[in-house]
Amino acid sequence: MDIGTLRGIGTVLVVVAFTCVCLWAYSSRRKASFDEAANLPFADQTEAEKREEQASRSKSE
Repeated sequence: MDIGTLRGIGTVLVVVAFTCVCLWAYSSRRKASFDEAANLPFADQTEAEKREEQASRSKSE
């Protein structure tokens, strides 16, 4: 087995892994969870963050 064969096998493995990741990412079963994750920055604050914000406001007044 020479270096060219090893590089060929490595290339095939990388192409297979890339294809699997693409199929996983664009699968319709994952769409709902990806949509939910995409909207996380717009989610409401947690209760702990609200309490911290109120505490910092009361200290500054």
